[in-house]
Amino acid sequence: MDIKVNLNTILKSIPKEVTLVAVSKTRQNSAIIEAYQLGQRIFGENKVQELVQKYEELPKDIYWHMIGHLQTNKVKFIAPFVSLIHGVDSVKLLKEINKKAKQNNRVIDCLLQVHIATESTKFGFDISELSNAINSANEYQNIRIVGLMGMATFTDNKQQVIQEFSSLKIVFDTVKNEDITILSMGMSGDYQLAIEQGSNMVRVGSAIFGHRN
Repeated sequence: MDIKVNLNTILKSIPKEVTLVAVSKTRQNSAIIEAYQLGQRIFGENKVQELVQKYEELPKDIYWHMIGHLQTNKVKFIAPFVSLIHGVDSVKLLKEINKKAKQNNRVIDCLLQVHIATESTKFGFDISELSNAINSANEYQNIRIVGLMGMATFTDNKQQVIQEFSSLKIVFDTVKNEDITILSMGMSGDYQLAIEQGSNMVRVGSAIFGHRN
């Protein structure tokens, strides 16, 4: 598995204004270091324990993104260092992130996760709840809502995926302002479709590091 070739191929295939989050969950530190030495600085993890461990063991100029579902009782472990939390899916979680950010004397950037997929297992705000969530976040001093995140349905139906991404882009256009500038959608299997629909942050793992065992 040639990380260098894969990473360079992806970077060449995405526009300059699109941020690449290298999804490093379950990967060995050696693989992360390889990508790091090629210039990659943003890595995404979906398990708090693994994220904390990697933060402690790896270079300190890495920007760590929490991309998985985050439970309120786990926020305290990542609040001292996390760079961006992708999957904020409730006002309760926003409140907890604000509280723990304050204790660490930080302002933590967050993306609100919007439920766009047909699968009920995906987390996120319904579109109707979004403006309330943004307004309630404005009351907190230690978090900053910097964008939206969404995950398309896991399906081979390309049209459905395009439609779901497109619906989130429409929502994003209605809420974006000088703070809300990030639209995080697209993973290894569909990031090109996501970029075509307006994504400016993609979360790519297996296309860089190979398929997980």
